[in-house]
Amino acid sequence: MEKKKQKPTFLQSIIPLFAVAVFLGIGYGIYHLNVEILLIAAAAVAAFIGLRLGYSYKEMENGFIKSMMKGMPAMLIVIVVGTIIGSWIACGTIPMLIYYGLKIISPQYFLVTASLVCSIISVVTGTSYGTVGTLGVAFMGIAHGLGIPLGQAAGAIVAGAYFGDKLSPFSDTTNLAPIAAGSNLYDHIKHMLWTTAPAWILGLVVYFFLGFHTLHAGNVSLVKTEMIMQTIQSNFTFSWWLLLPPAITLFSAVFKKPIIPNMLLSSLVAVIFAIVFQHTNLTASIATMATGFAAHTGQPMVDELLSRGGMSSMMHVTLIAFAAFAFGGILQVTGMLDVILERLLKVAHTRGKLIVSSVFASIATAFMTGSSYLSILIPGELFAPAYKKLNLAAKNLSRTTEDSGTVIVPLVPWSIAGVFMAGTLGVDTIDYAPWAIMCYTGFIFAIIYGFTGFAIAPRIREDETIQGS
Repeated sequence: MEKKKQKPTFLQSIIPLFAVAVFLGIGYGIYHLNVEILLIAAAAVAAFIGLRLGYSYKEMENGFIKSMMKGMPAMLIVIVVGTIIGSWIACGTIPMLIYYGLKIISPQYFLVTASLVCSIISVVTGTSYGTVGTLGVAFMGIAHGLGIPLGQAAGAIVAGAYFGDKLSPFSDTTNLAPIAAGSNLYDHIKHMLWTTAPAWILGLVVYFFLGFHTLHAGNVSLVKTEMIMQTIQSNFTFSWWLLLPPAITLFSAVFKKPIIPNMLLSSLVAVIFAIVFQHTNLTASIATMATGFAAHTGQPMVDELLSRGGMSSMMHVTLIAFAAFAFGGILQVTGMLDVILERLLKVAHTRGKLIVSSVFASIATAFMTGSSYLSILIPGELFAPAYKKLNLAAKNLSRTTEDSGTVIVPLVPWSIAGVFMAGTLGVDTIDYAPWAIMCYTGFIFAIIYGFTGFAIAPRIREDETIQGS
């Protein structure tokens, strides 16, 4: 006979959160233990409470498998980005971008330039992973050469990449948020400009003044810049043909072609170019897609800069994702996550409190699950009736979930996005997070608007999926 299930109390629901905070704070923060082991330990705590509530192991296993399936599209893109990084370096595309970037970009304007370019590309392509895995890697190489603090460089790149991930009609999260909240895609995008634009501009202003500080602090080393440029030029052959692999990914995004097949096509073209232009043998060229590129330039700094990529380099990201999904899936299937969010919803009696509750619900879900999808879906579905009750347009909710879900996830060290950004850019999440300014200031504007009423839209029709709602 099936055991009767109990609804978790609020205390039982927050114990796993306390566990994950302690495990990660002490285990990862002090003793630098593997994040995936600590997340599994936290999942075990959640599972123990689940068993006490009457849930079987099989039910909880199904919960985290279901959670994993929701994140699988993003995980597949992460793995394929590994093939792009390895093959683009092998064929000379990324080294060429680094070389000309060092030649053209002024150290003073590097942070502004990096964030602007990544913003434009991510809006056009709709992918933060693709932007960081390609242009982001190139910009980090330029930052090395110019003596730009790497945490600042990575933060500017991540903020730019997530500007597009948040606003592009090609982005999966941008499409998911209005679905979860019951609003219209294009109304959602236009409404997000009220919070995203000022947060993005604030970031650019800070990057502009940081550039002056870097220049006057004397951090720029022309000797190092010249060494990197000369080493790259002597080890790689440049050609305008090397811009074809990025052009393929750009074309596929603009014309809404399937992203993974076109990324693989771009990698295949890069492998051919590695043979044609860099005279790499076939076996070694293909291997860069699986195990990454290994540089042997004679300069340790350049070798470290260019030795990266490959599907195998993304397996660490995948392991952490599996562990995070196990933790988040157990919280979902046992109802613990619902109890936490319901407690937040109880205090949301006014417009301002409702916006604040939505913000904290999305941030809490982002930290608990490490998933941008879940940080949009769960609060969106839970809070939609409350927005309707207060006669607020659904696009207010979809905007808030993106302000405090989509762009917060890359700042969570154990999330797929956080691990990917840190691993790809070579900078710890905790080091770049303070400089990804747009990612944590958007929800502040959302809260201000909630209490002042500025840029808050009233509900004007029953079916808000119609454009113009």
